Amino acid sequence: MFQQSKELEDNLRKERRKAEERDAERRAMQLGFPYLNLVSTKVPTELKALELVKEEDARRAMLVPLQIMRKKVVVASFNPSTPDAEKIISELKKKYEVQILVCSLTSLDHALSYYQYISDAKDISGSIEINEDNLRELQEKIKVMNDLSKEIASFKSPYTSQVLEIILAGALAMKSSDAHLEPGEETNSFRLRIDGLLHTAYENFTSLVYRALITRIKLLSGLKLNIHNEAQDGRFTIKLKDRDIEVRTSVIPSEYGETVVLRLLDPLALKTELTDLGWRHDDLEIVKKVVAEPNGLILNTGPTGSGKTTTLYAFLKNVTRSEIKIITIEDPIEYHLKGISQTQVNVESGYTFASGLRSILRQDPDIVLVGEVRDKETAEIALNAALTGHLVFSTLHTNDAVGAIPRLLDLGAKPQTLGPALSLVIAQRLVRTLCKECRQEVPMNDSMEKDIREFIKSLPERVDRKSYEEFGIWKAKGCPSCGGLGYRGRTSIFELFVVSQEIEGLIYNNPTEIDLKNAARAQGMVWLQEDGMLKVLKGITTIEEVERLTGKLEWIKNRT
Repeated sequence: MFQQSKELEDNLRKERRKAEERDAERRAMQLGFPYLNLVSTKVPTELKALELVKEEDARRAMLVPLQIMRKKVVVASFNPSTPDAEKIISELKKKYEVQILVCSLTSLDHALSYYQYISDAKDISGSIEINEDNLRELQEKIKVMNDLSKEIASFKSPYTSQVLEIILAGALAMKSSDAHLEPGEETNSFRLRIDGLLHTAYENFTSLVYRALITRIKLLSGLKLNIHNEAQDGRFTIKLKDRDIEVRTSVIPSEYGETVVLRLLDPLALKTELTDLGWRHDDLEIVKKVVAEPNGLILNTGPTGSGKTTTLYAFLKNVTRSEIKIITIEDPIEYHLKGISQTQVNVESGYTFASGLRSILRQDPDIVLVGEVRDKETAEIALNAALTGHLVFSTLHTNDAVGAIPRLLDLGAKPQTLGPALSLVIAQRLVRTLCKECRQEVPMNDSMEKDIREFIKSLPERVDRKSYEEFGIWKAKGCPSCGGLGYRGRTSIFELFVVSQEIEGLIYNNPTEIDLKNAARAQGMVWLQEDGMLKVLKGITTIEEVERLTGKLEWIKNRT
């Protein structure tokens, strides 16, 4: 009986709402203005538009400004013919072209509810200051992920801004690259990406707190507050005394609410010295030689988040001198480099990788960095630039270094241009490095030790075998120093595909990947997985890490 009564009440409420909107539509037709349902259509309500009219005046006139588009203001009104509404519209017309929409009272109340955020927005300038004393205190408290969970759970405050501050401070204390806020059917969670892997920090946010956090992040990032069914991107800055940390915000709709990812770009996390990236000595010598050339195309390949851009930044820093001009086109600019002109892709204004690169070449640069080769036009311009006296750096999405050749040919690059222009292709991945405080050596059986010695013997001659005469295998354990994870930081593993005269000649004959790999091995190429295994033998990382990123080590037949 109770269930039937509730269903009847819900049906009556829906019918009343439909009748209200039909009445608003009739009034709009009588008054000669467009009608709009502000609840169902999710019209973006902008805070800068709301600031044009005081809340008390808006409520008295039953009118609310929704959007500003250059010299045009969109206004929703219950009845634009009332004296109070006409007065506000007349004032707005002195500065703007005013477009009037007629709406229902429910729609109006929905739009007016956004005035509550104006007081917060006045204190927001796209940046947030975290008290450094609080940050240091958090860093002392937070040793493992469970410590951060407890800190969030024990924090009692009515202010969402303080909850967000503790989340951001915790992310910085844990040296996280990304913070994820994810809604669920029953719980709303917060996860951190540390050294490439996600870890749950907290999963008991109430729906009320979660929605308030999303709103606060949107305010900081300059995003539309009442858009919940579209993806939005923004940014804000965490201001510290010694540096500013850029935060890139991505919001997307999901089944149970909005999912937010905050990418933290900390300048201290950027390694721009070539020697800090994890090169073996023989690889580093090759890289230094190629980068010192006055022209050519150097490509870095690998999936998103494999450290490609960081490596290219290190190349730029290595070659930067006052007598040469360096220009970049990036999407987006992640870190600002001194002495380099950096530009950013803007598709809306027509500044793409291809058009931007064409414009950059008219600026008389010596060295150019193109964020990514995505299409035929960008590939052709980059290759021609490399042939006409420019040193060009870029990235390409392929699984390995040799795969760059067929990929570029698929994009439409001409073999007679590709061979002479391409100097070096790098493949790169990031592996977690073992915590030196708690790593544990793993005992090896005779069979495994024999397999490893055979592996070392099989390597190209340029690898210094003497440095691997003594080796060990280590595993992760976990301690307070590494937050209980067993790993602390990441390093790169590489493979270098040098485009020699032999390779250049091969490119003219439309080679298969097998042909290219055989030729590359013959001239001393060390595969990505092999470089990873050499770092395992040095105690830098683990077999599990190398296999996670490169696949199973098939040649180890009998493991411990």
